[in-house]
Amino acid sequence: MSDNIATLAQLLDAAGTTWRVFDIGRRVQKIDKATFADIESTTIAYPYPLAQHALLAIQFWDPKASSEPYVWFLKMPLDEQSKLVAASRDHFANMVLEAIGTSLTGAEGEQSKLDNNPYVFTPNANKRAAFNARIKVELRQSASQYYEHAQLYLSGKLGWQDWQSVAVQGLADFAARIDHQDNEALLCQAWSQLPAQVRQPLAAQLENSELGTEAAQTLLTSINQAIQHQDKALLIDALRAISSARAVGLVEQALGQVMNSDYGQDADICQVIAGRLWAYLEAPQTLAQFLEHCCRIDTEQPLFASIFADLVAIPMLRPHVLAILRSEQRSDALSRAIGGLFSS
Repeated sequence: MSDNIATLAQLLDAAGTTWRVFDIGRRVQKIDKATFADIESTTIAYPYPLAQHALLAIQFWDPKASSEPYVWFLKMPLDEQSKLVAASRDHFANMVLEAIGTSLTGAEGEQSKLDNNPYVFTPNANKRAAFNARIKVELRQSASQYYEHAQLYLSGKLGWQDWQSVAVQGLADFAARIDHQDNEALLCQAWSQLPAQVRQPLAAQLENSELGTEAAQTLLTSINQAIQHQDKALLIDALRAISSARAVGLVEQALGQVMNSDYGQDADICQVIAGRLWAYLEAPQTLAQFLEHCCRIDTEQPLFASIFADLVAIPMLRPHVLAILRSEQRSDALSRAIGGLFSS
């Protein structure tokens, strides 16, 4: 990079843009500028690594113009400590400077010069919908044209079988505005009635939303019913939906109910827990129980190895995962599984 531009933040500032950063890997969540500065300087590890990458959405715009904001979706490599690989960041920034200079919000066609950039990626449809919905809330813009129909469907007035007309973007807008109007009450009334064709994409959006106590209680009840009636699809959807709820105690209760059931040793459920409820594994006893379950699911280790690698990369969990490596109180099964990580 140039002598005056050493970080992405400085590049965006030098271009005179207003900007914000989101993680869109594990869920769509905002990263404040102070934290992003620490990430760029490698003072701290990236908080939400996914497969040794930081999946970022950087939105920026010219505050003096009325044009729509631009977005970079970036997949930046992380090192073994989950810190940003500065050389890759510098490579991306240099490619930007060479392609379009510091006029980041210039002519419309300029951004297309980054289409073949190796760090630019296209998020899946669920993440794109969630990000678009979140941005409209952040900018205090109206929701998409699909929002009102999704809201009307979730009121039950159209009948639950008329789900083909409900768009994913409408569900994303509903989830992003769960604390608007009576949306949380609508969710609570609708959840048990929803066909799987709507419930699954709605759950994928709700995992990005901080649900209130009423919704969390509804989902906890759903989780208990799913366990009782052995409805694995419902259990997965309810777990995803409750994962970011503000009612921490209810989420902990939900996780405990699942881990103490037969589903605690189900491969798909364990992947949901690792991918969406990782923050609740910080308690050493819970983490140990979870890893004990994972190591018993298969004997050839692919699941255990992938979940172990995923969790040990998360900064808040890393010291606890490493402590289990040194623990003398783990079971023989877990000891063998851990040993297998280093013998392969």
